[in-house]
Amino acid sequence: MKKSRFSESQIISVIQRNERGEKVKDLCRELEKVMQRSTTGRRNMGGLSVKQLKRLKELEQENARLMSMYAELSRVHHALKDAVERKS
Repeated sequence: MKKSRFSESQIISVIQRNERGEKVKDLCRELEKVMQRSTTGRRNMGGLSVKQLKRLKELEQENARLMSMYAELSRVHHALKDAVERKS
């Protein structure tokens, strides 16, 4: 996925300013950002604070780590199971 030119905190501040009533067109013009990117950011991160977004990112990283650990353990389990079946 392409990395955004703006930090997550900048995107969230723009979303919050929009929710307070500022027009998207004005916000986009101010940040030299296309309107489509602003609506995409709102859809993906709307309603989250910076702290919540950081926690979400941490949880996603931990989830990815745990899923890879599970996949490795599953491969080992199946290999051992096959080895036991062959001995019998």
